Amino acid sequence: MNRRTTALSAAVALAAALALTGCSSESDKPKLEVSGAFMPQPVMDMAGGFLTIKNDGGTADKLTSVTSPLSDDVTIHETKDQKMREVTSFDIPANGELKLERGGNHIMFMELKSKPKQGEKVSIELHFEKSDPIKIDVPVEAPNHNPQQH
Repeated sequence: MNRRTTALSAAVALAAALALTGCSSESDKPKLEVSGAFMPQPVMDMAGGFLTIKNDGGTADKLTSVTSPLSDDVTIHETKDQKMREVTSFDIPANGELKLERGGNHIMFMELKSKPKQGEKVSIELHFEKSDPIKIDVPVEAPNHNPQQH
């Protein structure tokens, strides 16, 4: 009887440990939400894209690429010392955010297949190291639109 009770206790403890492990790994995943996305109306055959990715999860992630039917050449750029350069990814900290904004880090759309006009929307897909891709429709704003100005 004692051996059976010990085995049962061990099985219950193991099941509880597995259940807790499952719960904690769920809450440790990145929880990404995109807001404030916009593209200034392009004046040439290239355009910039700006948005904020908020991560309410306990694990950091990375934005690794962006795709769009608007261009076959979409890259992500950082701006440092007033110089732009392409990067392979942007960090999205746990319980933090990544801001892509005018004068800073941004998305570049080169060799546009068409020039979207103010009021239209451009479909893009954001790709991440850990999270599933996120598809959004980005509103096209006036060429000088800048919501970040305070």
